[in-house]
Amino acid sequence: MSKLSHRKATANLTLVRADGTPLANSPVTVRQASHQFLFGCGAFDSVALMQAQKKGDEKAIAFLSERMEKWLKLFNYGTLPFYWGRYEPTEGQTMEAPTMAAAKWMKERGATTKGHPLCWHTACADWLMNYSNKEILEKQLKRIDRDVTAFKGTIDMWDVINEVVIMPNFDKYDNAITRICQEMGRIKLVKAVFDEAKAMNPNATLLINDFNTSASYEILIDGLLEAGVPISAIGIQSHQHQGYWGAEKLRDVLNRFSRFGLPIHFTENTLISGDIMPAHIVDLNDFQVDSWPSTPEGEARQAAEISEMYTILFEHPLVQAITTWDFTDDCWLHAPSGFLHVDNTEKPSYHALHKLIHEDWSTNETLQTDENGHLVLEGFKGSFDLTSGNLFAKLELVNDKTETLTLL
Repeated sequence: MSKLSHRKATANLTLVRADGTPLANSPVTVRQASHQFLFGCGAFDSVALMQAQKKGDEKAIAFLSERMEKWLKLFNYGTLPFYWGRYEPTEGQTMEAPTMAAAKWMKERGATTKGHPLCWHTACADWLMNYSNKEILEKQLKRIDRDVTAFKGTIDMWDVINEVVIMPNFDKYDNAITRICQEMGRIKLVKAVFDEAKAMNPNATLLINDFNTSASYEILIDGLLEAGVPISAIGIQSHQHQGYWGAEKLRDVLNRFSRFGLPIHFTENTLISGDIMPAHIVDLNDFQVDSWPSTPEGEARQAAEISEMYTILFEHPLVQAITTWDFTDDCWLHAPSGFLHVDNTEKPSYHALHKLIHEDWSTNETLQTDENGHLVLEGFKGSFDLTSGNLFAKLELVNDKTETLTLL
């Protein structure tokens, strides 16, 4: 059996014209229009594009439009920013308008979006510190009510809570969310925010997300599931500034987190194309440099590592999504972590991943109907455009099916 057989489905199709007559003995061009699998990347630039459009900044519009055009040629899934301290820097004044515009812009172009995150101790709103712990929790839950409700139908996937393993022990600076996590405990806080998000959007995909892939995260998930927390998928961060995990570690992580039987999303992946961050750095945020250049050798390495990592993840039956964190270089920590340079020119990793997603893992072929208009299509799960002469139809293929399809 093929390593990718679980990514494919078979359609037994009878193709007919508008008058019901079979499309007999005819060539049919089949083109993969989209994938069921979520191939993703950070899409923060879409928010910047909406802001530039509102300001009428033509230079920024042209630059960001070019960037997002290249984004859409590669990906079908984008993460949008909801860091509370930036989304609502002053209580009651939010970034809803440009974020909503970005989410709708993405959706119109066929991309699924996820909000990140609803609850996190880092990038938290400073104004929360003026309130008691009881009030902080109330405001956290009201924040979830407001944002999940407002974006329902446009964003139906959320990183509900981020980096809970270290949350009660976080000591870089005082913050409101660590305070309530220390008081409530991890499991009670996670259950409270998940239950609230579930109540606001019962059909949403709700993730827990963490960079800690040790047994501590497994133990936490065990406790959460025992407490009835409605986790839809396990989010695993893989920021590899200090070097590629490699196939062995990747498979170990997949094996350990597969035991829960939940879908797995690789939510924040970083592979750099420059010098590797020194191994002695414990907190990646402590590595502060003014510039971190990409190199030709590093770009070749990045392309090879991305190809191997994506292949291993795509082959695993529980993995449903992969998100590379930075689309361009010089974002978080100034790292050369993108598929594009800062001037929007493409790196080898862009072309390597494009080949995998849109050539190796896409179904594009010409088939022939028999005298009854019948053909069999085996393809990667997703949606397809079928064309025969001037006739056209769309097909959704996520499970094996038998269907009569009318071409118009």
